[in-house]
Amino acid sequence: MSALKFGLALENFTPADKTPDVQSIVAYARRAEELGYESLWAWDHMFLGSGRPFPFLESLSTLALLTAHTERVELGTGILVLPLRRAAVLAKTAASIEIMSGGRLTLGMAVGWYEREFDACGVPFKQRGRIFEENLALMQKFWTGERVSGTATGIDFRGAVMLPKPAPRPRPRLLIGGYVDRVLRRVAEKGDGWLTYFYEPGPFSTAWQRIREHAEAAGRDPDELDNVAQLPLCIDESFEAADARARQYIHDYFDLPAWSESTAESSIRGTPEQCAEQIAEQVAAGVQHICLCPCNYELQQVERFAAEVMPLVADLAVGSAR
Repeated sequence: MSALKFGLALENFTPADKTPDVQSIVAYARRAEELGYESLWAWDHMFLGSGRPFPFLESLSTLALLTAHTERVELGTGILVLPLRRAAVLAKTAASIEIMSGGRLTLGMAVGWYEREFDACGVPFKQRGRIFEENLALMQKFWTGERVSGTATGIDFRGAVMLPKPAPRPRPRLLIGGYVDRVLRRVAEKGDGWLTYFYEPGPFSTAWQRIREHAEAAGRDPDELDNVAQLPLCIDESFEAADARARQYIHDYFDLPAWSESTAESSIRGTPEQCAEQIAEQVAAGVQHICLCPCNYELQQVERFAAEVMPLVADLAVGSAR
């Protein structure tokens, strides 16, 4: 058993009428570390605008910036669309950030879902699963520092060597996101854990148990896997007020595909006491690490959660959901 961890999503993307503010991101990150949060997570898309466009600061560039402004917090992508990246370039960038951060990088990765984004990048959408697998395998070879030969996204490598190797760890931590069973199997067999996007406790528990079963079938110890749950946050004087604000925030900032398990009902919202109760439900479902997406990225929400909610859940211990 271990302590529940809390992290924060970064505002490196915004609705169309607003531009990401670099100085605000830096100040937010510094304050998060001061308050005891344990991780910071950058969103990732090259192009996104299924209903409306969203300006994005590139995720790894954002995290590279924060290596110079933080000392302790884990820095993660939540979640990087791996098939849109060239494996060699991504491996080099990730190794560099792992070194610059002193071993604090987590790559949260998934196959992606927005077909128009793939079209814009010239990557075949229907082949994204295969490309994900190729890129992941080749990146792991590059991180060894040995000579690498292979093919990914149509590029042949013959005896390529990538130095320096990641340090102090052999590679960044790898989390894989997704919903369907073949992705849950990929988490169990090839990742260090699972990253979710706005899951309620019930669906989370079901999928997490399935991941554990896949791990056992693959000969892995399921207790070695971990997870991170992205959840919206809104603290207010009543549940009704918080719920209304959370729903407006989600409408303004996020797309929730109808085919996914992502839902506004996953929000941690209400009074501090109600938020603590909802967090306890997530922990009971197997959640180990929560990445909070605070309402409108308001620093007041971040500070209030640390002061009024964290003490209420300080005794919650997380383990494996069997």
